[in-house]
Amino acid sequence: MQTLIFILILFLISIFSVLLYFKTKKSRLDLLNSGECPTCKAKTKTFFDKNTNTTFTSEVINSRILRNHGCSGVVEIEYSCNNCGLKEIHSINSSSCC
Repeated sequence: MQTLIFILILFLISIFSVLLYFKTKKSRLDLLNSGECPTCKAKTKTFFDKNTNTTFTSEVINSRILRNHGCSGVVEIEYSCNNCGLKEIHSINSSSCC
């Protein structure tokens, strides 16, 4: 009986840890898409020049497509931070041909 309870507790811990992993991965991807680095918390900087009435933006996060697997495949995107040097690769589902 103790073995059965121990196995059930281990199973529940493993399920919750996998769910926590996917939640943190999704939140990091949301931060990267919004232009904020999840590690150093740097954001996009905006400058305004009063002489020429021009707004300049300094992006912290750069993204580039590594692989595009066609219309129904996934797109692998590499995000890199200019401030701390963070590099992450995320796969995003492609829903249509564009």
